[in-house]
Amino acid sequence: MIDLYTWSTPNGRKISIMLEECDLKYNVKPINITKDEQFDKEFLKLSPNNKIPAIYDHDTNISMMESGAILIYLSEKTKMFLPKSREETCIRDEWLMFQMASLGPMLGQVHHFTKFNKGKAPYAEERYYKEALRLYGVLNKRLEVSGYIAGDDYGITDIASWPWISRFEWQNIDLNKFPSILRWYKEVASRDEVIKGYDVPSTGAAIPIP
Repeated sequence: MIDLYTWSTPNGRKISIMLEECDLKYNVKPINITKDEQFDKEFLKLSPNNKIPAIYDHDTNISMMESGAILIYLSEKTKMFLPKSREETCIRDEWLMFQMASLGPMLGQVHHFTKFNKGKAPYAEERYYKEALRLYGVLNKRLEVSGYIAGDDYGITDIASWPWISRFEWQNIDLNKFPSILRWYKEVASRDEVIKGYDVPSTGAAIPIP
């Protein structure tokens, strides 16, 4: 059994979707970041960086923070979505780091400036929106030549990236301008496990359909 400390954000959805994909039993422990619950002392024992998601695995007595690390841990635990070669491992890791270092943080800045603080910092709005467009372009080019982000098979790079793309409306992005992303987005959105893992903890959120 795994305890999942999470909230309804792209990073949180990565792990609830992964747990559904791996058919692992888990308890949802909501951490309401709008009420600063991520700063509670007990949660800090699991996630010293004050960020969701985090997990505690009762099978191994291991706790983990950082969504990318958790995805790798769950993949190795269940032997699911594992690369078949050293080359495939390298491709997986580089695109996972692309999501962790670029796609997620930059789209998060778009949310902050253009959705929640529109008009307060025009320079920042323009800067991060242009960067979002650039990153969408990078991802679209990748998906022009690859069925999924890391290759022909669905895997943790898709699970990591898809929840951020699912907020395309928050980013003022028209997915029709990125046809390869649109194709991939719809394929991933149709998976039963993604549907089950999306609204965790339950807030009534529905997957946006372009």
